[in-house]
Amino acid sequence: MQAKTILARPSLEELQHKAQWMSLLMLAVSMHVLEAGLPGLGPWFKPGLANVVTLITLVLLGPGAAMALAIARVFTGSMLIGTMLTPTFVMSLSGALAAAAVMLAAWRWLPGISLIGISLLGAIAHVLAQFAVVESLFIQQPAIYYLLPPFLLISCATGWINGAIAVYIVPRLRNITDE
Repeated sequence: MQAKTILARPSLEELQHKAQWMSLLMLAVSMHVLEAGLPGLGPWFKPGLANVVTLITLVLLGPGAAMALAIARVFTGSMLIGTMLTPTFVMSLSGALAAAAVMLAAWRWLPGISLIGISLLGAIAHVLAQFAVVESLFIQQPAIYYLLPPFLLISCATGWINGAIAVYIVPRLRNITDE
C-alpha cells in the first residue's frame, strides 16, 4: 500500500503574495494589450505603460517577482494579441528583459535612486536592446542607429512619466496592502 503524500497548506501571507503578483500581472498584460492597439510614437515605439507595473512590483514584491512579471507579461500579452514568436514578440521580450534587468540592478546597486531614475534607466535599456535586436536580426544595416537619438529622447520622456506614475501609485498601494 502506498503512503499518501499530504501537501502542506500555504500560509495566508504566501497566498496574499501570489494574489498580489497575479493581480499586477493581469494589470501589466492589460496595459500590454492596450498599448498594442495605440498608435505608436514612431516605428516600434510605445510609451511602455506596462513597465509602471514592473516598477510597482519591484517595490512591493521584490526583484524576483518583478523579473517574472516582465517575462510573463510579454508571453501572455503576445499570446492574447497574436504576436507570439513574431519579430514584434522578439523585440518586446528583448526590451522587457533589458529594462527589467537594468531596473533590478539599479534598485539593488544604486542606493537612494528614485523610481523615476530607475524608470529612466529601464526605458533607455529597453530602446537600446530593441535597436540591437532589430539591427542584428531583422534590418542588419548600421544606418538604423541614425534613429537612435530621437528614440532615446522620447524614451527618456516616457521613462520619466512612467516613473512619476509609479511614485504616485506605490505609496497608495502600500496603504491598501497594510490595512
